[in-house]
Amino acid sequence: MTLSAHKLLDVARRVFLLCAVGVLIAACASGGSRRGDVGEGFDPNAQPGAQPGQPRPTVKVALLLPLSGSGNAASLAKSLKQAGELALFDLDNPTVTLTTKDTKGTPEGAKAAATAAVQEGAELVIGPLFAKSVSAAASITRQANIPMVAFSSDQSVAGNGVYLLSFLAGRDVPTIVSYTIGQGRRNFGALIPKSPYGRIVEGAFRRAVNAQGGQVVAIEQFQPDANSMLEPAKRIAEFAKSPDPSIPPRIDALFIPVGSGTLPTVAALMPYYEIDTAKVKLIGTGLWNYANIGREKPLVGGWFPAPDPKGWRGFSQRYVKAYETTPPRLASLSYDAVGIAIALSQGRPKQRYSPNQLTRARGFSGVDGLFRLLPDGTSQRGLAILEVQKFGTRVIQSAPLSFGNAQF
Repeated sequence: MTLSAHKLLDVARRVFLLCAVGVLIAACASGGSRRGDVGEGFDPNAQPGAQPGQPRPTVKVALLLPLSGSGNAASLAKSLKQAGELALFDLDNPTVTLTTKDTKGTPEGAKAAATAAVQEGAELVIGPLFAKSVSAAASITRQANIPMVAFSSDQSVAGNGVYLLSFLAGRDVPTIVSYTIGQGRRNFGALIPKSPYGRIVEGAFRRAVNAQGGQVVAIEQFQPDANSMLEPAKRIAEFAKSPDPSIPPRIDALFIPVGSGTLPTVAALMPYYEIDTAKVKLIGTGLWNYANIGREKPLVGGWFPAPDPKGWRGFSQRYVKAYETTPPRLASLSYDAVGIAIALSQGRPKQRYSPNQLTRARGFSGVDGLFRLLPDGTSQRGLAILEVQKFGTRVIQSAPLSFGNAQF
């Protein structure tokens, strides 16, 4: 199915009628739909080398998704497809055509979809979603020298023309460590899950603390079940308590990189082992960014890195008005990937999506704030610091507006 801004004009009118003009403008700004990101002074009818007033040729972009995949893959794919279309409406560049190809959720399907995209003249491929599908599709796009902006979180598939826009494990750790040390807390403990994610995050944590001049005092690993957490938490508690009230505990920050499935159980062990969270600040990763985290009293006052929530709220509101359903969290990736395609579309053919353009130092501004693609195929994001409240969270350090003042 091929979609362009022209062909979707009727749907776009419906979106615009559903949105009050003032609300739409504010939402687009908060979601990263800044005209400067598309191209300052950009004339959509002016092609480099073309005569004034002559229409620009169509820029073809392919979106590879598991539209007929098994499980919840098809539902997620539909949401990613709709988010990409919404970016096409919001950023309003009629020269970009978005063509969706079904990977069927398999490597073979991804390879076939990539082959069709190349044959149809796509200059940029967005997706696929799964790591094996990314590798399979990349075997085709690399031969054709066509870059890919994919959604997998498996860093092993990045590089050599494949860029991962997903939130990658460990990349947010330096941000929270930097902020914590900046608040005068330099002695760290950690409770790390025994998992592939835990291994990546532990390495990032050790490197970040050392680089910022802090000290890793104690690290305990645990299996993610309630009984296995008890002894590691008990051991870490010995560093978080002091027999003499006049002497501070040996750690003043405790790093707990787990999410909603495990964090409530870990949090309950804080008072059980008499860890005073007023003296020992609890900190986490982006996995803490879930609804109702403040229900766990020990977590209130804790800090974690995440995108500024205003961007997601604006995007989510526009998405609901357009499609009458709530977007999954990953939908922002598709929106921002199409945003990249549109932002660079004014360049010359075969150059607009070159590595130099895709990895431009100033990056891009999207739903989740500032981000940029890196030469190794991974990505970097400018994140805010959020504090857990009893009813939600609040931003205590704004996300950077440029990579010149970002903390990594």
